[in-house]
Amino acid sequence: MARRPQELLHLLSRAERLAVRRVRSVLDEFDCSVEAWRVLDLLSDGQGHNMTALAEHAFLPAPSLTKLIDQLVDQNLVFRRVDPTDRRRVLAHLTPRGLERWQLLAREVHADWAELEPLLTEGDGAGERLELLLDRLARTLEGGAATDQDQGGGVTAGRAERAAGRGR
Repeated sequence: MARRPQELLHLLSRAERLAVRRVRSVLDEFDCSVEAWRVLDLLSDGQGHNMTALAEHAFLPAPSLTKLIDQLVDQNLVFRRVDPTDRRRVLAHLTPRGLERWQLLAREVHADWAELEPLLTEGDGAGERLELLLDRLARTLEGGAATDQDQGGGVTAGRAERAAGRGR
């Protein structure tokens, strides 16, 4: 039986808050915010990312991200470079110290979440299904191009766009 939207929203919010609280408890030991950890995590791929991508990944508005990047630069964890393909943009990269910091934080967060691993990797594929469903829900809610098969008769792109318009 499908849950009412309010119940689903409550469950998603509760899970997100508990997960962030758990990660924050680990990161607090290293004087690192969840948002800074998210930035370091995205930059750990070594590709360099623009401010828009970082803001989206860290769930921060642009001014807050700029302040955070300034702090990370001051701590010698991140550096900025002009994008060689578009000189109007700036890309952020991890410094060697930033990479070491990210590796330490990733190791600690992973160790803290190790007890949840069996729940998310059971042979029944529950963890993979959960990831797929959450990704599908997020794409649909942000009005992304979801196929009819992805939507499964749920929220249509038109309804998602109307809902997004109401929130503005």
